[in-house]
Amino acid sequence: MKSFLKHTVFTPKVLSLLCFLGLLSHTAQAENDFGWTAKRDSILQFITGATIPEKTLDITSFGAKGNGTKDCKPAFDKAMKKAEKAGGAHIIVPPGEYLLEGPIHFVSNVCLDIQEGAVIKFSPDPKHYLPLVKTSWEGTFLQNYSPFIYGYQLENVSIIGKGTIDGNAGTTFATWKSRQKAGQTLSREMNHNETPVENRNFGEGYWLRPQLIQFFGCKNITIADVFITNAPFWCIHLLKSENIICRAIRYDAKLVNNDGIDPEYSRNILIENIKFNNGDDNVAIKCGRDNDGWRTAIPSENIIIRNCHFKGLHAVVLGSEMSAGIQNVFVENCTYGGYCKRGIYIKTNPDRGGFIRNIYVNDCEFDEVEDLFYATSMYAGEGLDNNHFTTVENIYVNNIKCNRAKAAGLVLQGTPSQPIRNVFFENININEVKTALSFTYTQNVQVNNCNLGGRVGIPSTASAKDNLFK
Repeated sequence: MKSFLKHTVFTPKVLSLLCFLGLLSHTAQAENDFGWTAKRDSILQFITGATIPEKTLDITSFGAKGNGTKDCKPAFDKAMKKAEKAGGAHIIVPPGEYLLEGPIHFVSNVCLDIQEGAVIKFSPDPKHYLPLVKTSWEGTFLQNYSPFIYGYQLENVSIIGKGTIDGNAGTTFATWKSRQKAGQTLSREMNHNETPVENRNFGEGYWLRPQLIQFFGCKNITIADVFITNAPFWCIHLLKSENIICRAIRYDAKLVNNDGIDPEYSRNILIENIKFNNGDDNVAIKCGRDNDGWRTAIPSENIIIRNCHFKGLHAVVLGSEMSAGIQNVFVENCTYGGYCKRGIYIKTNPDRGGFIRNIYVNDCEFDEVEDLFYATSMYAGEGLDNNHFTTVENIYVNNIKCNRAKAAGLVLQGTPSQPIRNVFFENININEVKTALSFTYTQNVQVNNCNLGGRVGIPSTASAKDNLFK
């Protein structure tokens, strides 16, 4: 299926006819996985996460009390200083509720172990997250409120344990989105004008919400087992970081823009066995907005997402802030824990530039979605007068099941200047779907062994009652 399908919209009946006529050919190249398995395994060799230090510190020995009322931030600050002086430590948070009137700022070589029955609950008062720190907001570097758990230019950091991280942001930060427009617009203007980052100071009066957890410029990270809820903005933001394991995290994070995990300018990441339940995207892979992304020029790459349970707005999103590029992403052996609007969602537009390439999706299952697989180069109708087109290519999607797609099954929307190319759909099965395929501005798209809208059985034989020659 090549350029003659430049503009195509197929209903299930038309698609079945095309399959019968053999226009959706199966090539020898599509009969293997194009080397994806070997590539994935080679990446896994470089993902080790953090090492847990042997020296242990109990947070209660620094004055913390798990009574839900005492401010425990001073105790966490003291424990971090002690760990830094000792060259690292395993800080244990025993059962209890620990109120923090301000952020936890990590140091290198620290494991924060939030044990089962322990709750770290942050104050919702914005003033507790000042002074400003170096961060990023929707793809633009700037100074803003501190993320609630924050690490900058560190090595060997981890958050483990079956306890809870409660952002407690429902009464303040969660109400800010309606006020953020002026600050959001100013941040993007500074990005486009290439205002020096040290002059991009936001915080009070700009209403740009901080992330719950952010590691910025860090190496060797593990986040495992914890339960996350009530985040002020994105839950976990992995910014310009590498060698990361996110494993067995559990979510009930349904406040505004509570993305689960957002890698940005980051590489060598394993995301596995996560139970998502988020008020926004489960995994949103990003890589900078516009000028900041082009100048930084560090792609988000080598990201493996496997054995996860998706529930939220979208399961896996690539973009739309991705101007430095996204490549080598693997989504495998995942299923659903509830409703997702879209399964796999690739989104960019002529503002972004960059590339999205080498994407492998295999053995995933969804229940009801609006769209199963959606790739668009015209996201939100933005950038129509610009010419920073994104290269979207080399996508392999195999063994995907879906009970119902209310709107569309497989959607590809390229542009005349930059078609989406080299896309292979194999063994896609959707029981019910309104529009099976919609391809616009594409090159070299193959659809093999797919049943979109149900499987057609053995044809019936002619009989007299058919009145064939009437």
